[in-house]
Amino acid sequence: MGKVIAIANQKGGVGKTTTAINLAASLAVLEKKVLIIDADPQANTTSGLNFSPDDDQKRTLYEVMIGTIDITDTLIQTEIANLHMIPSHINLVGAEIEMLGNENRESVLKDALMPIRNNYDYIIIDCSPSLGLITVNSLTAADSIIIPVQPEFFALEGLGKLLQTIRLVQGRPNPDLTIEGFLVTMFDGRTKVHNQVLGELREHFGSMVFNTIIQRNIRLSEAPSHGKPIILYDVICNGTTNYLNLAKEVLEKNS
Repeated sequence: MGKVIAIANQKGGVGKTTTAINLAASLAVLEKKVLIIDADPQANTTSGLNFSPDDDQKRTLYEVMIGTIDITDTLIQTEIANLHMIPSHINLVGAEIEMLGNENRESVLKDALMPIRNNYDYIIIDCSPSLGLITVNSLTAADSIIIPVQPEFFALEGLGKLLQTIRLVQGRPNPDLTIEGFLVTMFDGRTKVHNQVLGELREHFGSMVFNTIIQRNIRLSEAPSHGKPIILYDVICNGTTNYLNLAKEVLEKNS
């Protein structure tokens, strides 16, 4: 059965979508069968993989969450052979309201994924920068969570609220949820603050912090505007190397 990994942090701008896209693409290039799910109404993962949310807005995660279509009808083949995607749409904002009357509203995504989990080695969920019902669904469906952390002190302060949400999910809908690791993103080794925050993270969380660090890289920020993961946009840049190393570290952790 495929492993489901949620990429989550309620703080925006920490590299969640960049990590979701490029980890998924790197795992696929390493010959794993991968599904990436865009669980953010902003649909940045969708557009970042060269698909417009408005191309077929009746076959997105929103329709799956409200129960109008089967999840198999939303699968899209990306440019990478082993990588499929389930797109998002701004309509997903309304799903939380429409799901309120559902007794099992926290496990809708988990239940929807069950028929296709065996088709993939890894399922990567890009969560929205909030701790609402869609994110709770993502954490309930997940086996583990990767938490991208920008090396700034304010980013550290926001971790407490996310860890509290994880504990709540572990307490009832998903007691088996684990933290895959904290991933430092947008790192600039020349900056004293970045090195201090990295040191504090490693001191506090130890081996839960990935050895791989995602360095600040202009090519990483350019790639989404071309609708490509970094490995297709610039195969020799630091961003590609960083995310391939992260994929290898994830594979090693789960071997």
